[in-house]
Amino acid sequence: MNETVLCVVGNVATRPVYRELPSGPSARFRLAVTARYWDREKSLWTDGHTNFFTVWANRQLAVNVAASVEVGQPLVVQGRLKVRTEAREGQQAWASADIDAVTIGHDLTRGTAAFRRAAKPETPPRPAARPEPQWETPPTEPEADAPDQQDAPAVLVT
Repeated sequence: MNETVLCVVGNVATRPVYRELPSGPSARFRLAVTARYWDREKSLWTDGHTNFFTVWANRQLAVNVAASVEVGQPLVVQGRLKVRTEAREGQQAWASADIDAVTIGHDLTRGTAAFRRAAKPETPPRPAARPEPQWETPPTEPEADAPDQQDAPAVLVT
């Protein structure tokens, strides 16, 4: 399957929205990505066009986004690009560029961050261990009336 994987650097434009869904935690926010270029005539950096992406995070990444990301922060987002188009009756058709995030981090070229490991989710308790079965064969006592069976193979009947 061919997917468009991209890495974008931008600023958080909207407050992350966190939801608990039947499939697990989910979070989304908008990211503004502005191209910058060097203007030789003015001898300074100039802002170009700004693209807005809806970033979707799932499972533990969603939980960490809700705890760590705020409006205005610079982020680096890597994930799969999904372009959606939709037309509703009586409305103009629209398109949305979404990123299904694989990883999200703060852009440390523009600030500092204090990393904290996320608490591992609680694992359900394991069932009590069953005792190990007795695998050894009990020794047999020779019967008085039986012939000598030292050379005969042993057969265990349970």
